[in-house]
Amino acid sequence: MKKPITKKGYDELLKKLKQIEEIERPQNIRDIAEARDHGDIRENAEFAAAKEKQSFIESKINEYRNAVNNAQIIEIKGLNSDSVIFGATVHLLNINNGEKRVYSLVGEYETDIDNGRISINSPIARALIKRQVGEIAQVNAPGGIFEYEIKAILFEE
Repeated sequence: MKKPITKKGYDELLKKLKQIEEIERPQNIRDIAEARDHGDIRENAEFAAAKEKQSFIESKINEYRNAVNNAQIIEIKGLNSDSVIFGATVHLLNINNGEKRVYSLVGEYETDIDNGRISINSPIARALIKRQVGEIAQVNAPGGIFEYEIKAILFEE
């Protein structure tokens, strides 16, 4: 199943894949060879750690390759909608406490909550999808139920 991702997020994903395939994997192979040279691998902690890291690296490579192969690149520039859709930057007002929030709805591999980039699959995003400016969205979050009024919907990278 294709998963949406912004062009910027896709490029970052490719960069991560290249980093792990071309830098981390070869370094890990060297680490394994060096640890093997230290003698009996059955009692060699360096060898065990390097093999464990190898498993992690190969898992990440498979994960990133699958993400790249199943990516549906969405170009944000030029998008326009009266309702919240993937790629939208949504300005919100928390009805419960008056706090203002700004979230951009992005793919799962580009989520960065510290910078207001939330996954399209998150509870907040799911509550906002298809809503318009002025509407109230109820979000059932681990901390309780929150209500957000949509103040603006923008499309910016």
